[in-house]
Amino acid sequence: MASIRQRIDTGNLFFDLRWDGKRYRAQTELADTPENRASLEPKLRLLNEAIKRGRFDLAAFFPELTPGSTPAPVSTAPAREDGLQRAAAAVATPLFTTFADQWFSEFKIGWRRTYTTTVRGILDGHLLPRFGTLAIGAVTRAQILEFRSHLAGVRGRRPGTKLSPARINTIMLILRQILQESADRYEFTMPMGRLKPLKVPKSDVQPFTLEQVQLLINSIRKDYKNYLTVRFFTGLRSGEINGLKWKYVDFERRLILVRETIVGGHEEYTKNDFSQREVIMDGLTYEALQAQHKATGKMEYVFCNRAGEPVDTANFTKRVWYPLLRHLGLALRRPYQTRHTAATLWLAAGESPSWIAATLGHNSTEMLHRVYSRYVPNLTRRDGSAFDRLLHATFKPKANDDGTTPPAQPPPVRALIAAAA
Repeated sequence: MASIRQRIDTGNLFFDLRWDGKRYRAQTELADTPENRASLEPKLRLLNEAIKRGRFDLAAFFPELTPGSTPAPVSTAPAREDGLQRAAAAVATPLFTTFADQWFSEFKIGWRRTYTTTVRGILDGHLLPRFGTLAIGAVTRAQILEFRSHLAGVRGRRPGTKLSPARINTIMLILRQILQESADRYEFTMPMGRLKPLKVPKSDVQPFTLEQVQLLINSIRKDYKNYLTVRFFTGLRSGEINGLKWKYVDFERRLILVRETIVGGHEEYTKNDFSQREVIMDGLTYEALQAQHKATGKMEYVFCNRAGEPVDTANFTKRVWYPLLRHLGLALRRPYQTRHTAATLWLAAGESPSWIAATLGHNSTEMLHRVYSRYVPNLTRRDGSAFDRLLHATFKPKANDDGTTPPAQPPPVRALIAAAA
């Protein structure tokens, strides 16, 4: 247990305690008066309660202490409010593992199945082993930063790789949500304030050219030809096309109704509300679905195996997609690039960016300009070609009567302005 004592040499008060077989003395600059003793009593009660309940965290109560040392005196009681708050939180809050499990059970009702699996894996694989035995209110910013540094050295899924910045950010996001919820409930300062996510490298898209699309469709196994055609010309995500059911195919109005998706072998709601959309069938898509209806029209799913089970993305990628790319001598890329290909082909054809965004399930055209503009610079007017044509038309010398071309003379500013208008 701990007690408040007076130093013989200075007469100042200090906390005297024994913990884990060692003696600790935390100095103050407070003189031994009834008022000063009364000001230290709350912390003493918290300290003894933590020791009694087995939740004592030396760093939370006395960050300046090291085993067997007599450190420099702490300033005054008011200057130790943060430490007192951490000490109070260490006693008044449950263990991290207890609160994290409670948080998980309360919030998972609003999550998709795959996200629930992801969060559970992060808790069991990273957060609970590191913070589980600490009182949640005693988790410090220093511990969080050290944990993030530790994650940077953890091995990734593939041999020879480390956890990516995006994966680390996801783990830290779950930690932030747990700490924020506990801070709101138990009224202590959230230790992750102003901690920014790691910078994630911009992902590159690798769409196919129209000639490559034609080559792929004509070269793929016959039983996947319709599947690949619809992927390329609708921009559906893997889960959306794999989860497409015949009841969502409207041949009369030539519409594909995107209402469900397959993720991890389970039917789920689409990625977000904007993903609930209608996709217009072009001629090739309409013909491909008509042909597919003859093969699987009596099944529930449009694209499925003989047992009626939907296409599995991993199986398609490993057994059909990658072998096809290798056979044709094309760079390996994920099947998801069929979606990027659809976007670039639509833009190159001159379709409205707002229509393309709605067809892809985006809530704005911002992503189109940010991700795809470099593939169609003339249409997005990001290359200066319009201004170049204006200058060329204005400055191009006119031929003389004898057929010779006079040297170019810059026109007056007003002429440029009028031409631009």
